[in-house]
Amino acid sequence: MAEQTKQPDDLWRVIREALAREGIDVDLVCRGKPEGQARVICVAASLGDGVQDLAQSARDQVVMLRIDKESVETLDVWVATGVAKSRSEAAALFLREGLRLRAGELAELKDALTKMEDARRQLQERAKSVLGADRSDRG
Repeated sequence: MAEQTKQPDDLWRVIREALAREGIDVDLVCRGKPEGQARVICVAASLGDGVQDLAQSARDQVVMLRIDKESVETLDVWVATGVAKSRSEAAALFLREGLRLRAGELAELKDALTKMEDARRQLQERAKSVLGADRSDRG
């Protein structure tokens, strides 16, 4: 029984050591999280696919956003390394990657939003039927 309990601890130790070799401080990433609350997400080892996808897609939508100084400095590092041509491209790359990481949760939210919009539409239709006419022309 003690051996089974020890195995997850051994696995966690191996994971922590592997991440540390890659320069990732698990304690820093999990700071402020209660024990067992950290989330492990597997991502591709390289952003190459994301960069290639971004280069092949039309970036014709403009989104203005405000970010902190540290984030700007991080984007500048990606530009300086040549991975991204500009801050805008770096931000687009990481926005896309973040959306991919959260795709499952976003799909759940989108489904819930669709249900809410359907309920709102049904409520409006029911209100029209109760009132007996379209009241929009009585402004």
